[in-house]
Amino acid sequence: MTAYILRRLLLAVPTVLGVALLTFLLFNAFGPDPVRTALGQHATPEAIANLRQQWGLDRSLPTQFVGFLGQIVSFDYGKSFVTGDDLGTQLRAGALVSLSVVAPPFLAGGAISIGLALFIARHREGLVDRGARVLFIAGMSVSALVYVLVMQYVLAFKLGWFPISGYESGTAALRYLALPWLVLLVVQLGPDIRLYRTLFLDEAAADYTRTARAKGASDGRVMWRHILPNAWIPIITTNVTTIPFLILGSFLMERFFSIPGIGSLTIDALSRGDLPILKAVTILSALALVVFNLISDLLYAWADPRVRLG
Repeated sequence: MTAYILRRLLLAVPTVLGVALLTFLLFNAFGPDPVRTALGQHATPEAIANLRQQWGLDRSLPTQFVGFLGQIVSFDYGKSFVTGDDLGTQLRAGALVSLSVVAPPFLAGGAISIGLALFIARHREGLVDRGARVLFIAGMSVSALVYVLVMQYVLAFKLGWFPISGYESGTAALRYLALPWLVLLVVQLGPDIRLYRTLFLDEAAADYTRTARAKGASDGRVMWRHILPNAWIPIITTNVTTIPFLILGSFLMERFFSIPGIGSLTIDALSRGDLPILKAVTILSALALVVFNLISDLLYAWADPRVRLG
């Protein structure tokens, strides 16, 4: 296992460097000139030269790239070109808010989806299974935007059960987060349950499950002791590769419910042309994807020791 972990860590290093290089080139070599964007078309050469020096853009690209690698290692991305605010403080605050929006429904939805999918798979081709398939397919056919608008109108505006929008820090945030949590949970359940049901039914048709039943094992024991453990790898893949996007938060939720997370910060930066924020969010999301892919590889090895031989 130790050798497997070391191999995966060594493979992650060139991947991270490649991601950093592509991100740097995208914003520094091929992207718009932030100095001219900030100063406008009629800026004097002296003003342009002074601002380039102030922002460190007068240095050579290799020197700037080395500095960018230092920012990645230290998680210090400098200051906003527009507001002058420290990006590290903004990103940390925004990431915590975004995680508070999406992490609870993600965790709760995963547990509920696995439990319901096992129950539905156990009653395959019965009334429960058919009814659930119709319900979840219908639910998946509705856009997430429709869920947001309808639930915001009915539950918040008409019934007054939740605030329509807004955000407060501390425990007061719970009353503002409850409705986004409910929306995300409803949107997540349909696709997850359909996927897990299919996985469990595929495992239920395997030879080892028929052998277990032939030996007298009950359906419940077969489900929990045989089918679920052997379905862990695709479940891990689905969930772990989703985690990096939690860091960005749900742009839709944050904009519609006026929640100041990473999504709102990114959209504001796009509208202002604030490249440092966009570059920081891009590299952090890319690095998160690399890191969690590495974690998924390690979880594969835990779930199925045969993976370590690859």
